[in-house]
Amino acid sequence: MSDNINGGATATSIAKAGKYLTFQMGKEVYGIEILKVQEIIGMMPVTRVPKTPDFVRGVINLRGKVIPVIDLRRKFGFPAMEHTERTCIIVVDVDFASMRVMMGVVVDSVQEVLNVSESEIEETPEFGGRATTAYLLGLAKVKDSVKILLDLDRVLGSDGQLGTRAV
Repeated sequence: MSDNINGGATATSIAKAGKYLTFQMGKEVYGIEILKVQEIIGMMPVTRVPKTPDFVRGVINLRGKVIPVIDLRRKFGFPAMEHTERTCIIVVDVDFASMRVMMGVVVDSVQEVLNVSESEIEETPEFGGRATTAYLLGLAKVKDSVKILLDLDRVLGSDGQLGTRAV
């Protein structure tokens, strides 16, 4: 992290500027890089796979391709919630063990695509102790609110070891 006393953009926040798909889980709004998003689909039947972690919902058949589906609520340690008409699966492309993998991510609802400028991004603050924030790209201050920008490769990929609720 840099010592950014004036609140201006840092070298890392400049690299993070761009378009983000925002979605909601509970009361919080998160953003993922739009380039990682393949498509957004409504909820569909998910086939449970035995002996997988609780956050792995199972797999779906998406036009002949079987892809794993992760429940981001469970991954982050949030309480389970009944699906609504807004619950959907965001199909994303992530780095997983040195290869690209298509996965589905269940979220409460999709919001919008935001163009986040470098001046709107702040580094993730230190929460101290056991809090894990390595999976966050930063925090976007947009429209008088804060959007949590996720590094999907770290959340879902090979080093996505989120064992506890960290946000």
